[in-house]
Amino acid sequence: MGMKHFLVHRIEADILVAGGGMAGVCCALAAARQGARVVLCQDRPVLGGNASSEVRMHIVGANTNRPCADLINEPRESGLIEEIRLENAVRNPQRSASMFDEILREKCRAEKNLTLLLNTTVLDAEVEGRNIRRVTAARASTEDIFEVAASIFVDSTGDGGLGAAVGAVYTQGREASSQFGEKLAPCEADAKTLGSTLLFAARKFDRPMPFTPPPWARRITAEDMKLRDWAAPGRELTYEYGFWWLEWGGHLDTIKENEAIRDELLAILFGVWDYVKNGGDFQAENWALDWFGVIPGKRESRRFHGLHTLTEADVLESRPQEDAIAYGGWPIDLHPVHGFDQRDEPPCVWTPVPLLYDIPLRSCISAGFDNLMFVGRNISATHVAFASTRVMATCSAMGEGVGVAAAHAIRTQRAPSTLPDDAVAMTAIQEAILREDGFLIGKKLRDEENLLHAAQLSASGEHPEGAPQNVLSGVNRALSPDGGVAATRQEPGTHRWISAGEWPAWILAEWPQPVCLQHLEVVFDSALHRYLTLTHSDDTFSKMIWGPQPEMIRDFDVEARDEMGWHTLAEVRDNTRRRWHLTTNAPLSCQALRLTMRRSWGADNARIVRLAAYTQSSR
Repeated sequence: MGMKHFLVHRIEADILVAGGGMAGVCCALAAARQGARVVLCQDRPVLGGNASSEVRMHIVGANTNRPCADLINEPRESGLIEEIRLENAVRNPQRSASMFDEILREKCRAEKNLTLLLNTTVLDAEVEGRNIRRVTAARASTEDIFEVAASIFVDSTGDGGLGAAVGAVYTQGREASSQFGEKLAPCEADAKTLGSTLLFAARKFDRPMPFTPPPWARRITAEDMKLRDWAAPGRELTYEYGFWWLEWGGHLDTIKENEAIRDELLAILFGVWDYVKNGGDFQAENWALDWFGVIPGKRESRRFHGLHTLTEADVLESRPQEDAIAYGGWPIDLHPVHGFDQRDEPPCVWTPVPLLYDIPLRSCISAGFDNLMFVGRNISATHVAFASTRVMATCSAMGEGVGVAAAHAIRTQRAPSTLPDDAVAMTAIQEAILREDGFLIGKKLRDEENLLHAAQLSASGEHPEGAPQNVLSGVNRALSPDGGVAATRQEPGTHRWISAGEWPAWILAEWPQPVCLQHLEVVFDSALHRYLTLTHSDDTFSKMIWGPQPEMIRDFDVEARDEMGWHTLAEVRDNTRRRWHLTTNAPLSCQALRLTMRRSWGADNARIVRLAAYTQSSR
């Protein structure tokens, strides 16, 4: 490779994840927590992809543009992405993009089974038949080469660099309407995609801040801006967060021509800012650019061919998929391919998705390789279906599902390609996703090893729709047929214990005979009906509660009773975790278990979504 001065390192792993955006991070974390040895290669100095400080797009998903209400419709993604969001809301009150980078890095570094290689790009791969054997990655900043041998390879690079290197078949562009019977697709297939965006941040000063554009900036007119939603009547004009519709390049190759796309986006960005500052009275006199991206936030490039191609009908009809490993719900969000230059067209056209829909494992497994998986915006989906699955919270949920599936394949010595048609394997994978506080439409956590199934449950009090037995429902949210899931696919109810409003409030499990207990898991209510994401937009931020969520239990005690009486296992104060667990040093023989909630972060009652006790930890 002409890199004789580079030092070669040989690494053996179970799973290689290429790409450290939100999908790749969640995939690597999930697989590592399931016991697999994981190497995560990220070609940038930070993790998070489009959500990182380099691009600064906020993470959105299934709870956008649909009815959401407490105890009725709670579509926000849980599992790993919820864990990350909640931690970020607590540790990052200033909403720093760089702090979010660091939280992601810390998450990865904390996992003993995960090796993180930043600034490291996968360049080549060795293939034998239908299997990849190893990849070669380079880190120019330290003059290192990494040869990573693994059993399973996951392409989460967005652009599909790993899959392309091994010759996996892909589509780049839009399918014809006739190919999959899609009404939203164009009549003829083409190579056009969604465009890319450069965001910016501006700061308001206590004095006028002049702006002189560079000579190569676009000259923007009112005609260019007429359909751009930025100066709506009655809205205060603020510029702390850039315009997502500064989009361009969908008519070009978003991989090969990315440098030209960046240059033109900068010309558009500076031109629009010149118009805002100097083109009229837009209340921008005291505003100045503080930051602007130089890495385009890319929406679309390659989409690989998998064992199933997700289509418009799969999304809009919410077709059940037996091998589901995640769900989506963002609208089908199509943009004009010329972006900002198509000034006579709105910058996007949303087709609402009536109900949440399944994302199958088959769409994340290569049709041509037995041990190649995909996650993120490069999964096997048509351009139209991709327009819904591409958003980062959905990709994060996919990442966790693929990570769990890959780890299961390692544990059972199976090729990923054999998993979707194996009902026993899929049940085990889905059960693991649910136990990690994920959600799958129509699936209930059976949790057969949970000792509480044999216990008598009682509580200090209960809400009419919050009986203590609900902690064993196997479902971690309420969803209604109005924008949630079909009535035939989920049992109604709140799916949690809710106290009557008393403090302290307790829930008690009693066994007829002593049980051997060593591991405890609790899932609290973190208000999955509410919008929660790191954003640099003050308008979007105003719709959230940023910090500990009021419904979360702040202080609680855990006690166990044996023949000698009650013993305290834990006294937890200032808890901010949705999912809390405890593993004792040695198994305990106990007759009863009690959780006493002393206060929440603001709600007037105690809530527990799931409670489980085991003879031993699964980790």
